[in-house]
Amino acid sequence: MDTPRTIAQYLEQLRTALRGADPALVQDALYDAEEHLRAELAEQPGRSEAEMLARVVGSYGAPEEVADIYRDQEIKIQRALRPPPPPRRHSALGRFFGVAADAHTWGALFYMLFGLGTGIVYFTWVVAGLSLSAGLSVLIVGIPFIVLFFATVRALSLLEGRLVEAMLGVRMPRRPPYPAKSLPLLKRIGAMFTDARTWTTLLYMLLMLPLGVAYFSIAVTLLATSLGLIGLPVVVALHGAGLGDAFVGGTFLVNWGTGSHEPGWIEAIASCLLGIALLFATLHLVRGLGKLHGLFAKHLLVRSAAV
Repeated sequence: MDTPRTIAQYLEQLRTALRGADPALVQDALYDAEEHLRAELAEQPGRSEAEMLARVVGSYGAPEEVADIYRDQEIKIQRALRPPPPPRRHSALGRFFGVAADAHTWGALFYMLFGLGTGIVYFTWVVAGLSLSAGLSVLIVGIPFIVLFFATVRALSLLEGRLVEAMLGVRMPRRPPYPAKSLPLLKRIGAMFTDARTWTTLLYMLLMLPLGVAYFSIAVTLLATSLGLIGLPVVVALHGAGLGDAFVGGTFLVNWGTGSHEPGWIEAIASCLLGIALLFATLHLVRGLGKLHGLFAKHLLVRSAAV
């Protein structure tokens, strides 16, 4: 590979050397490399990019060397951050109940419960920002406001990526796309509008409200139902111990769609077993939804490595 003579050539060679790597890793590597190279160039105002690169490549590394370092570091970091894998279970029952031992299951559950709050925040911010941007676009303060709004959206995108990686276990960028400081201001603003990732990020934040509502409703409804079924024997036992006055009219009744009646022990135990099965089925559903959402977030929030 030819020796790069400009920072753009160096970054392109680094991108090529990282071909096939995770797009989030590529974005982090490109950000670190460009930040380092431009800082070196700023400290040497009398040198050209070619002269700076000829001196820095020896210390920072050629693109192929830097790519190898990032691949090796990524393996080590992922091994350190990855929670211990659950024991491998061969039976169907073991796999069914073993979902509770998977840390990603509980991370996905917390994400679904918190998704309603983050969805409201994202949706409100994007709608308010777009509305104000459109209204102020005819004024002189409109352009600075739009630039500031897009900057906050990128910051929220990075924050969402950290939540997705921490709770869902999907590798997300730890650095934002490097700002094109070398371009004139108007071209930088135009690049923000023409960058597809800007609009996919806005779309993601708008969709997080309905998704957050759906996730929260699914998690709360299924968990409440399963826990209610599991707790039925406890209620029957308390009622049998003379605590019936705690219920409306002093009588505890259930209705499975065939009429109200007072449950017996056989019915209570059967409902408890059904509730346990529903609880673990819910955990499987939650883990599956978490994996799907992680892929969805990565597709909309992470810049493609080919860009």
